[in-house]
Amino acid sequence: MADLHLSHPLRAGLVCALSLGLWACSSQPAAYHRPDAGLPASWSPLGAVNPAALPAPLPWQSLYTDLRLQALIRTALERNHDLRLALARIDEARALWGVQRADQVPTVNVGGSHTGARTPPMVQGNPSAVNVRRYDLGLNLLSFEIDAWGRVASLSEAARMNFQASEEDRRAIRMGLISEVAQAYYVWLEALQRLTLLQQTEHNREQLLALVQRRSDLGAASDLEVVQAQSALFSARAERNAMRRQSEQARSALNLMVGGQWPTQLPEGLPWPLQTMDLTWGADLSSEILLRRPDVRAAEQRLMASNANIHAARAAFLPRLQLTGLLGSANPALGNLLGGGSQAWSLVPGLQQPIFDGGRTEAGLDLAQARKNQFVVNYEKVLQQAFREVADALIARDTLSEQLREQTASLGSLRERERLTSLRLRHGAASLSEWLDTQREVLQAEQSLVQTQRQWLSVSTQLFKALGGGEL
Repeated sequence: MADLHLSHPLRAGLVCALSLGLWACSSQPAAYHRPDAGLPASWSPLGAVNPAALPAPLPWQSLYTDLRLQALIRTALERNHDLRLALARIDEARALWGVQRADQVPTVNVGGSHTGARTPPMVQGNPSAVNVRRYDLGLNLLSFEIDAWGRVASLSEAARMNFQASEEDRRAIRMGLISEVAQAYYVWLEALQRLTLLQQTEHNREQLLALVQRRSDLGAASDLEVVQAQSALFSARAERNAMRRQSEQARSALNLMVGGQWPTQLPEGLPWPLQTMDLTWGADLSSEILLRRPDVRAAEQRLMASNANIHAARAAFLPRLQLTGLLGSANPALGNLLGGGSQAWSLVPGLQQPIFDGGRTEAGLDLAQARKNQFVVNYEKVLQQAFREVADALIARDTLSEQLREQTASLGSLRERERLTSLRLRHGAASLSEWLDTQREVLQAEQSLVQTQRQWLSVSTQLFKALGGGEL
């Protein structure tokens, strides 16, 4: 077989083609693999559960059955400033995606021009003056990159992922807003309920003071007992004023969440004793339910966008093939611009290969990889934080349920003690001071029970949010 001798330019071309092929293979986007955050399979102490048995998302309307609360939530979803800001950010991300996506298609403009020039004699060796007049009309193909290595497509994909992440941010803000409005509503109802208890206590102590004063006029009560009754009344009034201030502040906080204006013609809400929620699911769920939380999905979308940016940074090492062209007509006379024989065209392909840029391209790749590492850590952090939120909410819900049962039983015992002390007071076997102390303990237990009920409701709203419930 004859020896095959390749010329130096041909060998260089083959080496260049082989190098480009290797670069093309190395620049392919790496397959995305979801990071393992090292979470337990479930919150259940019995071990793993079937991930396929995940329940469907629970609509928030089925959890918050109070019609007044539902109206406030709907108003907040329409007027809340944070949610409106999130919508504006989605529009921004969508526009950025559109700008990046436009780089994947040629940009064609229609343009026309007129060129007139006169060159004097002997300037360019011409014996006489040269007059040039030209009219052009056509379609201009602006510089368009042939995306051979997927650089432009990767940038477009990264922009799309960031847009989807902004959509998830909106869902997260919306879900958080629903939970916050419900919690603020329960804080307001708690303040109103405690205010009602204090108003009733104030009324009872007014009657007590009147009774003690009548007994004092008859010589059946001492001045000390009158002072004790007065002190108890003043104390009740002070507590009532403080609680009234808290209730107004709670309503103001609720107003801010619903957009700064309390909606008119609200439906009647449920009374405090009927405020309850049924959210018994959660303890035996797979931790994979966290993957549908919007904040977790947003973190993963940004991680996937960083993966696409790495591919774009790698493709920046490869040659860029760009096309510039024109298709139209050219003629020295405007009237004949569209006539026969005036067709003109040009096609200018260009090839650019980075040789030396001071390390800019390498630094761009290092930057993309560093940002991906940050997004990996952020994704793991968000997922682990989500797991902790659910675990804490489950513990709080269960312990608060037990606490409610104990406080309810304790309140029943205190009320019985108050009744017996009142009977002993009527028969002279107990002092007024003893009866007032018993009444204070009852009032404190009642207020504490209302506060714990509100905490249980708030924890339930947090658990609903933490589990990603409420398809929006």
